[in-house]
Amino acid sequence: MELYIVRHGRTLWNVQRRMQGQMDIPLDEEGRKAAELTARALSGLQIDRCISSPLSRALETARILLGPRNVPIEMDRRIMEISFGIYEGLSRFDPRWPCPGKEQHYFRDDPVLYRPPQGGESFGALLERTGKFLDSLDKNSTDTVLVSTHGTAMRALLAHICHRSLGEFWYTGVPANCAVAHIVSHGNAWEQTEEEKTFYEDI
Repeated sequence: MELYIVRHGRTLWNVQRRMQGQMDIPLDEEGRKAAELTARALSGLQIDRCISSPLSRALETARILLGPRNVPIEMDRRIMEISFGIYEGLSRFDPRWPCPGKEQHYFRDDPVLYRPPQGGESFGALLERTGKFLDSLDKNSTDTVLVSTHGTAMRALLAHICHRSLGEFWYTGVPANCAVAHIVSHGNAWEQTEEEKTFYEDI
């Protein structure tokens, strides 16, 4: 099995640096253009299956990447973005944004110390559900699968695949919008054969 794991295209909330989490925010025009350029780069790729988060920004990215291919999109909540609970919708300029010293502040700085806000999701819960998603795939299949997901969920999938600890969770940071990671299976093991790659420059 081969996986092409993709982060969704850009949204207005990405630009505004708001915590999107599981809020259903659509792509903006730049996000659609980046997805279209990525689709062009992947146009020669055979895709047998497509699995997407049910959130519209991931679904629209998947549709653009598939293009004319007659491949149905399977929706899977296990690859949705992490939930930020009561902090969803906040921007870094909001006075309610977590400040240094609060456990929620450590989301990017030190995931080991992070504690989710009310109604939010822990890294442990995210890793558990994304791990179950990967376990549900048949590694012995010859399918090429497009997986359309989100920044933190993509990092969680790659943490499983590359055996990274929670302290190494962010690795090189949040994947860029429309970044593509290539994964192959070898028996019961996964291997990331290509780091997250983008197929566009400044649009």
